[in-house]
Amino acid sequence: MKTIIIAGGSGFLGQILKDYFTKKDYLVKILTRSPKHKNDIYWNAKDMGKWTKELEKTEVLINLTGKSVDCRYTEKNKKTIYDSRINSTQLLGLAINLCKNPPKIWMNSSTATIYKHSLKNTMTEEHGEIGDDFSMNIAKSWEKAFNSITNPKTRKIILRTSIVLGKNGGALIPLKRITKFGLGGKQGKGNQKVSWIHELDFAKTIEFLISCENLSGVFNLCVPNPTNNTKLMKSLRKVLKVPFGIPQSKSLLKFGAKLIGTEIELVLKSRNVIPERLLRNGYSFKHVEIESALSNLLNH
Repeated sequence: MKTIIIAGGSGFLGQILKDYFTKKDYLVKILTRSPKHKNDIYWNAKDMGKWTKELEKTEVLINLTGKSVDCRYTEKNKKTIYDSRINSTQLLGLAINLCKNPPKIWMNSSTATIYKHSLKNTMTEEHGEIGDDFSMNIAKSWEKAFNSITNPKTRKIILRTSIVLGKNGGALIPLKRITKFGLGGKQGKGNQKVSWIHELDFAKTIEFLISCENLSGVFNLCVPNPTNNTKLMKSLRKVLKVPFGIPQSKSLLKFGAKLIGTEIELVLKSRNVIPERLLRNGYSFKHVEIESALSNLLNH
């Protein structure tokens, strides 16, 4: 039985992968600060420990560790967001090199937010413009930490993941809630692009990258054609059968974000990202249209 180890796998994305790959007859182990289930292994994402032995003869190591960016960007939170990503990546790189039989593949999470706000220019792996603000610099440092460690026996992949739409967590939960309250109109101007991926495609792209032994480097994980905020909210209202949605101005969003303890860039930034390398290498998406994807997630 092949083993997949997911560091920081107790969250929303880790559970999607655990469910998917368990059904595919992989043994899935989770590195977590609070082990609760069978195959959960304790680590604190800072220090070496018994967990390092688990990496021996592992097929795939996937690192999803990092404090959620869905919070206020206070200095304390900024430091935790940064440290949680960089420290865990450096630690895993070191642990891999201490193995006699290291993991064949190491996938490290990054984010499609690494690219600049863009309404017109599409951001591909090769030609995407990488910007300079807190979120983008976090992503750059994260990838730099991953790339700065040489792991000669391990194939390495960076996952620039967009918004993952899933049944049990992530962005869809709060969006569903505000839509049911009648606040599901466009947010800001509504023309900002939204790059997204259905939870099934998220798992299947990982499987695809595992199976293509010649692939390494950076991959954008998102649908081929981003939607925009107006269409996203309209589709959500339609699927949830909510007849109206009050639009939310930038000032109202700022107030709301403060109230619920998050930042408005999560909804106002235009992410115009294209999965060029996945498409070029033959990956075929199951869900590409926003309305049918939402219908699949909310009505099944």
